[in-house]
Amino acid sequence: MQTLIAPESSGSKKTLGTVIVTGGASGLGAAIADAVARHGGMPVTFDIAQPRAAREYDHHIVDVADRGAVERAIRTVAERNGGVLDAIVANAGMDACGDFDTVDADAWERVIHVNLIGTASLVRAALPYLEKASNPRIVNVASTLGLRVLGAATAYSASKFGVVGLTRGLALDLAGRVGVTLLVPGGMNTHFFDGRDEQFKPAADAFEKNQLNDPSNVAEAVVFALSQPKGCEVRELIITPSRETSWP
Repeated sequence: MQTLIAPESSGSKKTLGTVIVTGGASGLGAAIADAVARHGGMPVTFDIAQPRAAREYDHHIVDVADRGAVERAIRTVAERNGGVLDAIVANAGMDACGDFDTVDADAWERVIHVNLIGTASLVRAALPYLEKASNPRIVNVASTLGLRVLGAATAYSASKFGVVGLTRGLALDLAGRVGVTLLVPGGMNTHFFDGRDEQFKPAADAFEKNQLNDPSNVAEAVVFALSQPKGCEVRELIITPSRETSWP
């Protein structure tokens, strides 16, 4: 089994170990799980859906907006792993597009519950098991829309601004205990845009025009953050396609 080994300049060598990835059935989450496995780790994916492609990873049907479900799934995985988790990647996310007064209130609040509160629930549930690992890591996935806003995206921007603030606060609270990384990706070529009105979808040729990233490229950056030696922190990563429309 191939193992990704960090440089020997400082701290101990870091292997990836058991890594929980939410939103792991497709898109960036699936790409992160693939990258973790490719570099010798053991991905465990959470999602409300079954994986879109056949994979051999341990997969759990979990709605991250349900704190109890998150706690039960985390406990199940940790107990199977000797009470230890090496890393979590809070990637699950959704959107509800439209001007604020046209978006259904339940749909709007669901975005906040999944993207922001779900991230906090995952971290809170996993923390006791992470702290038993030798070099534990947290990666929280925000968005370029967590740093600036676009129209018709109030729910998504509010949630991702929240993830930015939450993650920066966690980096302070958990300093010396758990490594914390904020990932800020731009648009990616995934199924995230499926089901939207045409006005809220990227152009058909957006990927070819370098306006959307291949999620596998972003996933490799996550592995880079996870693989740092103890005491070395990748605090924030901003990764966009070269013609990203929401950055800077």
